[in-house]
Amino acid sequence: MANDRPVIAHVLHRLDRAGAEVLAAGLARSVRERFESVFLCLDGLGPLAEQLAGEGFVVEELDRQPGIDKALARRLRDRLQQHNASLVHAHQYTPFFYSAMSRGWLGRQSPRLPILFTEHGRHYPDHRSMKRVLANKVLLKKRDRVTAVGKFVKQALIRNEGIPADRIAVIYNGIDPDPEPTDADRRRARKHLGIADDRPVVMQVARFHPVKDHATAIRAWADVHKSLPDALLLLVGDGGGRIAAQERVKGLGLEDAVRFTGAVDNARELIPGADLCMLTSLSEGVSVTLLEAMAAGKPVVATDVGGNGEVVEPGKTGLLVPRADPEALSQALINLLPNAPYAGRNLGLAGRERLLATFTDDRMHADYARLYESLTADSQG
Repeated sequence: MANDRPVIAHVLHRLDRAGAEVLAAGLARSVRERFESVFLCLDGLGPLAEQLAGEGFVVEELDRQPGIDKALARRLRDRLQQHNASLVHAHQYTPFFYSAMSRGWLGRQSPRLPILFTEHGRHYPDHRSMKRVLANKVLLKKRDRVTAVGKFVKQALIRNEGIPADRIAVIYNGIDPDPEPTDADRRRARKHLGIADDRPVVMQVARFHPVKDHATAIRAWADVHKSLPDALLLLVGDGGGRIAAQERVKGLGLEDAVRFTGAVDNARELIPGADLCMLTSLSEGVSVTLLEAMAAGKPVVATDVGGNGEVVEPGKTGLLVPRADPEALSQALINLLPNAPYAGRNLGLAGRERLLATFTDDRMHADYARLYESLTADSQG
């Protein structure tokens, strides 16, 4: 590329509208004056790819094959050389694995190209694998760096990946908080959704994937519906599990109490229309959707998993409940939802204050930019 900016190669699974991918795109935009960014996708492009390409970023697909695709490592090496990459930013473990493999098993082919490995979350259940622990001792080189999006994720990397604690820095996810939504924003969102101003609304923004556990959300809502028959559960997102969720809603006779929006371009514009936001994940890193709810001044009810306890302060910004426990979840919603205009507002305001103090994109981008500066200076020195 004909410019003098160091090239950051973001290696990801896909460019879906999900937390890690949205954060990677925002990071590339924020550092654009100092660094050129390219996006190399292992498993397809995804809906963010066209948008980023339209903004002038290079976006390429590498077509990973099942199993350990040794040819993919070679293709990735060729692309990194073609783009004259100064640093690889690998988002999640598999992109890190192939980025490290692209250097050659012992790092002899391109030993000067450092990798920044960011772990955004963990699978559930999460187990220690001695094969991975041993492999990481070889794959992770002295000049590589590792970041985790929260303390829980860092501990998982230590416990299950065998990565030393002093190799891992915590950089919390962050978002642009935007101005605090107004009553007019609430009315506008509700008008767009076709929801009456006085109807109690709980919103969950999450892709339909087993780890998000929509089944528990829907089972809990059956109990909420008995106590609060006018309340509406709004499920925002799409994915392979959506049809099963719709069938579950139908089987429980909740068609008038649960609404599916499908995929939306900007869920943040809908959040002001909710009274509460909910997240029923079995596992999380630091959830961007929770941060978006806090930015909108909404109290949250979330499962006490992963990094959710680092985001939500129980009783101060929302409530935490055990994973896969519809009874506890429904009770939390029943207790909080009728009071949302009062107690909920105080929780929501406290959540927004916490977001502004700890989880902004300005803070996150500055931390990553410092790492980029350090790693690219070393690679060019």
